[in-house]
Amino acid sequence: MKRPSRKLWLLTTLLLPLSVGCATVPETGRKELILIPESQELALGVKSYREILSKSKLSQDQKIVDMVGRVGADTARVTSRDYPIAKDYQWEFNVIEDEKTPNAFALPGGKIAIYTGILKYTQNEAGLATVISHEVAHALARHGGERMSQVLLAQLGQAALNVAIKNQSPEAVKAMNIGYGVVTTVGVLLPYSRLQESEADHIGLILMAKAGYDPREAIGFWERMAKAEGTKPPAFLSTHPTDEKRIAQIKQWMPEALKYYRP
Repeated sequence: MKRPSRKLWLLTTLLLPLSVGCATVPETGRKELILIPESQELALGVKSYREILSKSKLSQDQKIVDMVGRVGADTARVTSRDYPIAKDYQWEFNVIEDEKTPNAFALPGGKIAIYTGILKYTQNEAGLATVISHEVAHALARHGGERMSQVLLAQLGQAALNVAIKNQSPEAVKAMNIGYGVVTTVGVLLPYSRLQESEADHIGLILMAKAGYDPREAIGFWERMAKAEGTKPPAFLSTHPTDEKRIAQIKQWMPEALKYYRP
């Protein structure tokens, strides 16, 4: 794609404040910049989700599939009940068979996938609830739309962003698939990614507590993940908070989460 002319870029920059949309992250109250209409964000989320699932091997282990579905449904129920933005989300929870990938992801509109490689660290339903509630929190906070706005704006500029979203072009889908890990600049996108991860930890604790899962189990899960991970990049180059910072923050938020916990 041709780079926008300097004149177009300047015009875009001047008009950007008029076209920016703002949303508020639940629980934290942070204002986030989202340039994409929610309807387009949800449509791209579904499209990306379908593409990923079509290229993945879904788990046939009914016990695992049922457990993920059960924990997912519990979390989605309180999310749709307590947060107006999620009342129309069409929640989906799928399990991808991949023992080498201890991960999970969320796409806009409540499209969640869990890789089987993470189950050795969750160990029980409360551990699984830690992962699922974290991903549900990403969807609830519209982190996908925020990230896609940042990536597309960094790569294409506002004028090209509008065209990409309107046509649901490969560039838009690629930006959606970038999710929360791959970045283009250290100074802007990485800090936002770390901020989003911390927000998902915070909101996730509250969600799992509301869903009836002991939020204290989150500490054990992240401690197990910390011990299992290999060489990590320096904190300023990481898309996630350091293990130490993450666990310390979770402990700090624990009293708030426990207020919602009813076994």
